[in-house]
Amino acid sequence: MNCYAWLSLLLTLGHLWPCLPSMQNHNTHKMNQPFATLQRVKRGWVWSQFFVLEEQILTEPLCVGQLKSDSDKHDGTFKYILTGDGAGSIFTIDEYTGTIHVTQKLDREEKPFYTLRAQAINRNTQLPVEPESEFIIKVQDINDQEPKFLDGPYEATIPEMSPEGTSVIQVTATDGDDPAYGNSARLLYSILQGQPYFSVEPKTGVIRISSQMDRETKEQYFVIIQAKDMVGQMGGFSGTTTVTINLSDINDNKPIFQQKFYYMNISEAAPVGSTIGKIMAEDSDIGENAAMNYVTEGEESLVFDIITNNETQEGIVKLKERVDFESKRRYSVRVKAINRQMDDHFMKEGPFEDTTIIKISVEDADEPPVFTSQNYVMEIAEGATNGSFVGAITARDPDNANSPIRYSIVHSTYLKRLFSINAHNGTIIITKLLDRETAAWHNITVTATEMRNPEQVSEVTVYVQVLDVNDHAPEFPKHYEIYVCENARSGQLIQTISAVDKDDSVEGHHFYFTLAREATNNSNFTVRDNQDNTAGIFTAKNGFSRQEQFAFFLPVLIVDNGTPSLTSTNTLTVSVCDCDTEASAQSCRFGAFMFSLGLSIEALVAVLACILVILVFFLAMLVLRQRRKQSLFPDKPEEFRENIVRYDDEGGGEEDTEAFDISTLRTRTVMREHKSRRNITTEIQSLYRQSLQVGPDSAVFREFILEKLKEANADPTAPPYDSLQTYAFEGTGSLAGSLSSLGSSMSHVDENYDYLTERGLDFKQLACMYDPNKSIRD
Repeated sequence: MNCYAWLSLLLTLGHLWPCLPSMQNHNTHKMNQPFATLQRVKRGWVWSQFFVLEEQILTEPLCVGQLKSDSDKHDGTFKYILTGDGAGSIFTIDEYTGTIHVTQKLDREEKPFYTLRAQAINRNTQLPVEPESEFIIKVQDINDQEPKFLDGPYEATIPEMSPEGTSVIQVTATDGDDPAYGNSARLLYSILQGQPYFSVEPKTGVIRISSQMDRETKEQYFVIIQAKDMVGQMGGFSGTTTVTINLSDINDNKPIFQQKFYYMNISEAAPVGSTIGKIMAEDSDIGENAAMNYVTEGEESLVFDIITNNETQEGIVKLKERVDFESKRRYSVRVKAINRQMDDHFMKEGPFEDTTIIKISVEDADEPPVFTSQNYVMEIAEGATNGSFVGAITARDPDNANSPIRYSIVHSTYLKRLFSINAHNGTIIITKLLDRETAAWHNITVTATEMRNPEQVSEVTVYVQVLDVNDHAPEFPKHYEIYVCENARSGQLIQTISAVDKDDSVEGHHFYFTLAREATNNSNFTVRDNQDNTAGIFTAKNGFSRQEQFAFFLPVLIVDNGTPSLTSTNTLTVSVCDCDTEASAQSCRFGAFMFSLGLSIEALVAVLACILVILVFFLAMLVLRQRRKQSLFPDKPEEFRENIVRYDDEGGGEEDTEAFDISTLRTRTVMREHKSRRNITTEIQSLYRQSLQVGPDSAVFREFILEKLKEANADPTAPPYDSLQTYAFEGTGSLAGSLSSLGSSMSHVDENYDYLTERGLDFKQLACMYDPNKSIRD
């Protein structure tokens, strides 16, 4: 029998022991009851603490204990009553003796104690002899629960190469037994799997590192931890859990090239930026710890470059400058791989880098010709004869074959007419005279082609500068309009002149001005050179007469400073004009301008007079319209308005041809006769309709105007508004011409018949313009 069985037996006997005296006392009380003597004592309940061992398998009720009153004489008059948790079902009481029995198996983890109430009454009187009292029956714990890891399984991560003793994680197990009673809930931790790398603290469950671990060797460990109750003694229960421990990476490994030498090839025809090959250094670390950069070292880094592919960690070798098979056929490029992130602890062991050498061989390719210069600049003087030498270009085949070269000019038919190149030796000559003033520079594109392989072609630009030759004489920069007043005085400056030269002077232009030889004896004007490329024209006498001579012609000789110098004679025209007393040049120019228009002073006065009369007539019409109280056309104003059509466009449309028949105005014969004074309304309507029929024929329009003028002159009593019409002839763009509309409406009594003020001139004004000498009737 084990310890657990002995312990259970002892506990059972201890609980049953109180029940034995009570039964003996109960029988003795019955036997000695007649001889008992009555004495007064202090009354009260008498019992001790009650316990029930859990998990007992009962075949019959088990005595828990006894409760009694000290006034009980054991004569059967007392009756004990039990109430509370489990009373009557789990716990029963002997109503005569007060002995309590348990009838069922109890579980402390389900309910650790029961609260009950006891009462003692007199059987005869049914009155309580003791007050109701409360007591507790505790369920005694036994080791029936195993430890459990409620948070398992566990997982933890620690950096690789962590030192010994580093805490990893803490595991915790729980035991359902009573921790305050015995050792049933006292746990002890131990490691079943994971040694020798990990250990666990027996009391706390903290897992620690026992030795350093390398992630590159093994990056994950499974540890099994056991928790055992009864302080690890035999007979106790135990539980286990697993802990997954991952090692995180640190940068403890440097990149390493798998080859000491790498071999690659590149064609000499490969363009700059071409990919030659790829290399890669291996790093046992992962993530950012394995990230590296590749760099080239030495003089070869000017020709080759290496870049890093951040996704694959490869080094991509690229061509930085063109290579030439004939110049250098092999290259040795030193490449270094360096970790981007360094760990200070491991940096003490040395730099985290590795070096390799790339052997690059240049392959021969058929290359195009190569010119001796990237571009050529040549010069030739303008005016050089056809066939003159301009310059020569040279190209060679860079390959060993040394193919002959053929030259040609391309891209411009115009340049081909000016220049020619010798196909064999590259000599350029001109085939047409060159003019610097037309084009100072010529850009020629010349190609060099291998004769053995015409696909190999190169181009070069030739800049030809045309040198200037003094082949243009100086001249006036513009046409000078010179005027001299009739009352001008001798020595008066009337004009400042200058000169221009199309040639390009190296030292700057300098011009000299004098009178031409044929005008050296001119007694009217003189020329003074200002020595600043300008000259002044001065009068040489007092007073000029326009009636005697309207204009003077003054030849001026201009000489440049070219080599050789060139001379030109330019003639100035000096016009004589009438000026004010101050001999103002501005008024002189205005008078000359009016004279150039062909208007005399008398004609100008007549024009101004016509304008003045028009203004007076306009003011009179404004006053007359204000005084008019009622309409001059009271009968059927709708007849006057019904034919008014407004034209907003300039040309004839469908409305022109449909609303009016203008074919009657196409004839050049208009038959009219002098008629007596007619009704005003009818007359205006007639004039309006006739105005609408005026077409583009100017002869018809002129004849119509003259006829209306005659009628107005022959009737001195006619009011001024009987012949007011507006004729705005705007051209011959359409079949019916461009007709203006009346600017008034008949919508109210005070009609507006002032067509003159709104749109144009009346017949009298038109007549005045046709004949300025004809007077205008008021």
